[in-house]
Amino acid sequence: MRKFILYFSFFGATAMILIALFGVFFVENVDEISLTQKFLPPSSEHFFGTDHLGRDIFSRIIYGARISLLCVFATLFLILFIGAVVGSFAGFMGGKTDQILMRICDMFFSVPTIVLSLFFVGILGTGLTNVIIAITVSHWAWYARMTRAIVISLKSKEYILLSKVSGAGAISNYVKNVFRAVWTQCLVLGTLDIGHIMLHISGLSFLGLGVKAPTPEWGIMISDGKDYLFSAPQIILYPGVMIFLCVMSFNILGDYLRDKFDVKDTHEHS
Repeated sequence: MRKFILYFSFFGATAMILIALFGVFFVENVDEISLTQKFLPPSSEHFFGTDHLGRDIFSRIIYGARISLLCVFATLFLILFIGAVVGSFAGFMGGKTDQILMRICDMFFSVPTIVLSLFFVGILGTGLTNVIIAITVSHWAWYARMTRAIVISLKSKEYILLSKVSGAGAISNYVKNVFRAVWTQCLVLGTLDIGHIMLHISGLSFLGLGVKAPTPEWGIMISDGKDYLFSAPQIILYPGVMIFLCVMSFNILGDYLRDKFDVKDTHEHS
């Protein structure tokens, strides 16, 4: 049963990525409005039916996969990059530099990430780019703290000290001896965060603070259909199922990778 769930999650994650990359080439007119065809049931022409504006739900789901997942991966990349750079610098430098950077991280830890995201979106304004920036700024500190711990645990190892004695510079030493350990753990834990970031982006879009209509992003699709929950539940059902499958697939896959590589999840988001 466990293998079946793992294979299903791997298949689901792979399918989501393939849909995001190539699905847009098989759908068209995702924003075409036809009020004479609104609330149509599923059919051979409209696999998932149509919404309150007569738009094909299936086409919008497929197109929305690219927007949702690319936004998630762009955000995750920025979080990992900033967190790894800051954490590595703090761990290598130590002393006052380390203390100052960690106190800055503590400031971010003191506020729940969703509250920080809402705060930064309020300052920067709505829109996809601002959502990515807001979520990045509210999450990077977790990876900075984790990276710092890895670097501190490694820099006292004999092979690191021998590399220093032999004249290797700090950057060269990091790339040769620390980079792999840091990024292995960051990427594994980043896989676990894909679902978390997806929920952040969809939630902000649902509240009207993220992607704006008529862009077919899954969160905004749920927001558009909330007024038709009982009369046309399919408008909310399909994007909701896609978010659920995406979060579940990447979470299970992340759990598997964490256990396989024996990575300790030292941070908890709120």
